[in-house]
Amino acid sequence: MPPAIFLMGPTAAGKTDLALALARVLPCELISVDSALVYRGMDIGTAKPDKAILAEFPHRLVDIRDPAESYSAAEFRSDALAAMAEATARGRIPLLVGGTMLYYKALLEGLADMPGADPLLRAELEARAEREGWQALHDELRGVDPESAARIHPNDPQRLIRALEVYRLSGLSMSAHRQRQAAENTATGASAAGQFPYTVAQLVIAPAQRSILHERIAQRFRLMLEQGLLEEVEGLRQRSDLHPGLPSIRAVGYRQVWDYLDGNLSRAQMEEQGIIATRQLAKRQFTWLRGWGDAHWLDSLDCDNLPRALKYLAAGSILT
Repeated sequence: MPPAIFLMGPTAAGKTDLALALARVLPCELISVDSALVYRGMDIGTAKPDKAILAEFPHRLVDIRDPAESYSAAEFRSDALAAMAEATARGRIPLLVGGTMLYYKALLEGLADMPGADPLLRAELEARAEREGWQALHDELRGVDPESAARIHPNDPQRLIRALEVYRLSGLSMSAHRQRQAAENTATGASAAGQFPYTVAQLVIAPAQRSILHERIAQRFRLMLEQGLLEEVEGLRQRSDLHPGLPSIRAVGYRQVWDYLDGNLSRAQMEEQGIIATRQLAKRQFTWLRGWGDAHWLDSLDCDNLPRALKYLAAGSILT
């Protein structure tokens, strides 16, 4: 099977820098695995590579959606597989880089046959959250799908709404859908490896000390504010079709700045909550990564990560 590389890690860990270093020495084609980088006009708060970098190192699946649109894991899987096939046909190695772990899981394992999005139901759930708080929705989820509730944080509205949506529309929990899919795969002899036609080397980059990552997150969020994050969100607010219930505006950093511009937070509170929310995101990413098999870990603070990564790739027969 053709080779591919996954470069994963928590936010602010240095994934982009290592990806660019690899792309300078290997025939790689970069494919973004980030649920926020898909949105056009959301550049500063997503830490999107600047225009010069994107011109030199084009990234697939960046700027492919308007912020008013949604983008699902199923759409990502289809788009990523198409981008990978095109890269392979050109004799290049797909290098997938980003921190949206659900996308990696969907890509490797496929997706259970679940109902599609229902805008009216989502609006109903969001209205209830506005009245009663997200914890009320999480409590409901815990009653119908305790496995998903244990995996989804109450402050993760997008995944929380999706889990409740699946149950309300189908009468089955997401966990039940996945169990049924696994049983069908076993019965038919299908497997994750059979569904995903690549030999994959999986790299994780993260600081060995969590406190270092927390410092990086705080520094980066403050830098985003200096670079014009407030003005970027203000520009989004000028549009009549954008609101805080959309997945794009619920992205970490954007929802806190939106609340500040709405007058619901002071400047200090906005900055504090933005940093805290980003740290919570990193914690969730670490939770995924700790349970991830077959990944080779690199310390963000090491100065020789490129040769270490190349050695690992060569040992795994990714480089020939």
